[in-house]
Amino acid sequence: MFLALLLCGLVVALVMIGLFVFGLRRRLIQRAGGTFDCSLRWDVPETPDLSGKGWVYGVARYSGDEIAWFRVFSYAPRPRRFLERSAIVALERRMPEGEEELALLSDAVIQPCMYNGVRLELAMSEDARTGFMAWLEAAPPGQRVNVA
Repeated sequence: MFLALLLCGLVVALVMIGLFVFGLRRRLIQRAGGTFDCSLRWDVPETPDLSGKGWVYGVARYSGDEIAWFRVFSYAPRPRRFLERSAIVALERRMPEGEEELALLSDAVIQPCMYNGVRLELAMSEDARTGFMAWLEAAPPGQRVNVA
């Protein structure tokens, strides 16, 4: 009986420590400022896939001339992807359709982009998309701007 209680207490303690570290990671990512919730789907076909597959929840952070994208459900301290402003070509936005509506946050709009020849889609709130487009257009003088 004592061993079972000890084991249960250990499991609860490990879960609590895991959740604490998970929350601390999110806090450290946001501490640098300029973050927004942003789901990502990498290497998507030309025709939209409405099945909702391939979307990964994430947090994006502006960092100078690039965006650092972190997976939400990860303990990794480093970003999963970096997107350089000069290599992003924004395409025409679209609204989630079909099962995508279930796979994404409720207020998300989808911003398709080309990044170094790879088609990707970012799903974010309308306010975050406005900020993203402003960031793309606010490139320093002499840098090409890739906004459709």
